[in-house]
Amino acid sequence: MPKKINYSIDPLDLASYTIALMANTKSAIKRVRRIARQTAVNKSRKSKFRNAIKKMNLILEKKDKKEAISYLPKLNSELMKIAKTGIIKKQNASRNISRITKKINAL
Repeated sequence: MPKKINYSIDPLDLASYTIALMANTKSAIKRVRRIARQTAVNKSRKSKFRNAIKKMNLILEKKDKKEAISYLPKLNSELMKIAKTGIIKKQNASRNISRITKKINAL
């Protein structure tokens, strides 16, 4: 039976490097580790963004204007922080805030 070669990078152990189908230089290996770490950070930030939007939508469904107005600055801050890091575009964040503000005013 031929020996099975592992062509992937272990996501749990970012420090170890196995044979991969890419340039096998020190800088490329470091770059792979860095990208893996950054991907994890970006995923958590995007998750925060989605959760903030969902929370606001739940408040709007309950038609609780007072709670919605008090949560709006926190949501605005959260969206702009994520837009600043480039996870979403600034226009996307502004559009979301604008739509939510219109919904709050309509309550």
